Amino acid sequence: IVETFQKDPSVQIFVVSLKTAGVGLNLVAANKVFLVDPWWNPGVEEQAIERVHRIGQKRSVEVIRFVMDKSIEMRMLELNTSKKKLSQKVLSHDSKPSESRV
Repeated sequence: IVETFQKDPSVQIFVVSLKTAGVGLNLVAANKVFLVDPWWNPGVEEQAIERVHRIGQKRSVEVIRFVMDKSIEMRMLELNTSKKKLSQKVLSHDSKPSESRV
């Protein structure tokens, strides 16, 4: 199925879940990722996006996220964003150690 998607220009859509997209697929023939099932862990989404944006990809990749306002998905996106900010802060080389309080 993957080979057909990669080589047959008449096949324009390949639908996979976030979990499936994180297990070794390389879809360099794709150039759009539609995220319709947001996840609280940003690493899961990033890994799925990287299935498309791989070595060998010659086109730019557009990521489109579908989220309904005031929904569980919106809360998942908020958690995802919060975790991204936290990990960036923790891993930042510019951050100063916080003072320990005794």
